[in-house]
This record gives sequence, C-alpha cells and structure tokens, in this order.
Amino acid sequence: MRDLRVVGLEPDGQHVICADPTTGDKFRLPADEKLRAASRGDIARLGQIEIQMDSVLRPREIQARIRGGATVEQVANESGMALSRVEVFAHPVLLERSQASSMAQAGHPLRHDGPAVQTLAEIVALAFRARGHHLGEATWDAWRDEDNKWVAQLKWQAGRTTNKAHWQYLPDGHGGTITALDDAAAELIDPDFGRQLRGLAPVRSLAIEEETSEESFDEYYGTTADSEIETSAPENPAAEIASPESTPPEVVEPPVPAVAETKRHEPPTPKKDKKGKPAMPSWEDVLLGVRSSGHN
Repeated sequence: MRDLRVVGLEPDGQHVICADPTTGDKFRLPADEKLRAASRGDIARLGQIEIQMDSVLRPREIQARIRGGATVEQVANESGMALSRVEVFAHPVLLERSQASSMAQAGHPLRHDGPAVQTLAEIVALAFRARGHHLGEATWDAWRDEDNKWVAQLKWQAGRTTNKAHWQYLPDGHGGTITALDDAAAELIDPDFGRQLRGLAPVRSLAIEEETSEESFDEYYGTTADSEIETSAPENPAAEIASPESTPPEVVEPPVPAVAETKRHEPPTPKKDKKGKPAMPSWEDVLLGVRSSGHN
C-alpha cells in the first residue's frame, strides 16, 4: 500500500487531488460524504454510508429490472434509491417496452389452422364489444421474461375485478405471432368468444297475446248462431219450397237461456186465412224448423 499526500482541490471542489511522493503520480478522490466522514474519524457514519452504497443499483441493473417488468416505484423502494435517480435510467427501457407492446398488438394470434388474419388488437376489440367491455379503459404493457422473450399484457377492470391476459410475442417479418399464456388470453382470441353468455328467449308483447287469443263478442256469438242455423234448418223440402222469397236473414241474436229458448221453439197455434185454409208458414217458422202443419 502506498502513501499519498493531499495536493489540493479541483476548481469545482468536487474532487480532492492526491499525489505519490515517490513517483509523483497524481490521484483524484471524490469529495463526498464518505471522504468527509473518514477525515473526521466518524466510524459510525462511515459504516452507515457503506451500507447505503451496497444497496445502490448500477444503471445496468436498474434497466434489467425495468425490462423484466418492474416499475420505477418498485425498483426505488427495493434499492432505497431516490425515485428521480431511477427514472433517469428507466426512461429508455420504458420506451422500449411501450414499442414492444404496440408491436404485439399488431401480431397475429396462432390457432390450430395457422396464424389468424386479424391482428391481436382487432380480435380483442371484437371480443370486448361482444361482452360489453370498453377497450379504451384497458391498458397494454410488455416486458421480457426469464428466457428473454417478450410477454404482452392486457389489463382491464370489470366491476370490482381486475382482469389480466398474457400472450407471448415473437416478432418476425410479417408482424409477429401471438401465443396465449393463460386462460383469459386464450378466451379473448377464441373465434367463438363473441357468443352470448346466456340464451335470451324473445319476450312476446302481452297486448299481442290478448289480441290474438281473445275472441270478440260478435265472433263468438256469430259462430254459435251459425251452428244453430245448421242444426235447426227444416228437413222438409216442401217447407223450403213453400217459403217465400225474401232477403237474406239478418244475423241471429245471441242465444237466450235454455228455458226461454224452449218456449220460443214451441209450435205456434195453426192459423187460417179468410177462406178457412191453413195459412202459409212464415220465413221465421221455416227458420225455426216449424212444419207447415204447425208441428216440429
């Protein structure tokens, strides 16, 4: 170990200049807190500075952690370094990750019959629209895994649940290929992902059902009246021939209770004209089935 002697300070005051008395070689030491603590003989302060220096990460180590998916806040908390110092070295790596994320969205998911024609971003947009999610509220990210391959992540919120989907991205000359790494990612690129979650039966309008199922008063009784006409029509051809020509009968009134109808069907007392001959039956008698003799 050679002895050095202090020569002086540099003009900026940031370094102490030392020289070798034998050879005349000059050396420079940083005038930092560690040198000041050593010059005062403050052993406690010097040991504390040593611990802090051991926890400080080198720029390459900072960038390696950021490239592996860590955030600036995580690196700063783990290393004890100031957030602003970590950001200086993390910024170029964060730009690299953002570019890789955009490239992954332009990649083509791999399926059993080969790469899909649509890109990952287009397929995910269709899947989100089918499920009622908003792709604009989701966030994309990318980082390198332990095998130095890019992993793309999509993160979105559904209610109170935070969902994440991960794909492996392999760049090539045709936009790159995408492979799902978890169930959420595989479901999003599934061609049948847009199917409905549950079957919905068409709801029929109540008004339409009532209109189609309910018969009107006239339709119901009109049918009943027609049935009575067919069953009550006279079987005697002579009565039909003897009936006078007249206009078509009017619509029969709704049926009356059974007792009243029985009374109405009782044969009327035979009538005679002025010459004493039986009177010609009326159209109503023919319609109600009354024979010319006055008996049903």
